[in-house]
Amino acid sequence: MRSPLAEWPRPYYVAGGKDAVLLYVVYGWVDIDRPLSRSIYRSSGVPDGVDLLACGPTAHPGLVSRFRTGRPWTQLTAEDPDLAAIVAAQDFCLVIKGDIADPATLSYFRDVIGLLTFCLDNGGVAIYDPQILKWWSPSEWRTRAFAVEHCAPRHHVVILISREAEGTEWIHTRGMRKFGRPDLSIHGVRAQYRAAVIELVNRFIELLAFGAVVPDGLDLQLPALPAGMICWHRGSNDDPDFDNEHIEIVWTDAEARTG
Repeated sequence: MRSPLAEWPRPYYVAGGKDAVLLYVVYGWVDIDRPLSRSIYRSSGVPDGVDLLACGPTAHPGLVSRFRTGRPWTQLTAEDPDLAAIVAAQDFCLVIKGDIADPATLSYFRDVIGLLTFCLDNGGVAIYDPQILKWWSPSEWRTRAFAVEHCAPRHHVVILISREAEGTEWIHTRGMRKFGRPDLSIHGVRAQYRAAVIELVNRFIELLAFGAVVPDGLDLQLPALPAGMICWHRGSNDDPDFDNEHIEIVWTDAEARTG
């Protein structure tokens, strides 16, 4: 009898959220026919709703080169040219993608993390995560994704900071769609509030990933930030800034606007 795997709970789960959407690309020829050890990888294998697509010279060759373009690829070639060279030499990749209907636990994510680690141990040379525009080296993946042995949402969501014309910053996320929850956006962030806003966003990442749902019109009252920050659901899954719907946290206090 197989021993049960430890569940990854979702303690704040509220039914009626969105489906979790996963998309990863493993570069290298992966021997997916080898058996996956439940105990080693803490994984039940491929979750229901997730598919594997093997790509190579004779099957979907365009997908192999598709992800080796754009800003994330340019950044990888500049920051880790050795890994980029290894990825550039590959003729094969494995696309792992799918939707999990309104998941009440995060065990689907546990299974996929174990599956991706299995892929790295069986021919994979790197993982690309298009949702957060990130290339993972095998060592970083094993350290930050697999070795933690629990769900660490902040490791799988990216916080981006963009300069705005008026000298403020736009702080926003990508990656929350993995958990079936909206991303986060705050425009007009002044320098004196930057650290507090990033901490707020990190708290929201944890809260939402573990299943909470934020209602429209929620008024945030935080000691480190001006009163009058209201949450509104905006956008759609086609929004290129997020590849997801998002929660816009809107300043309503004059102090926040003027600094």
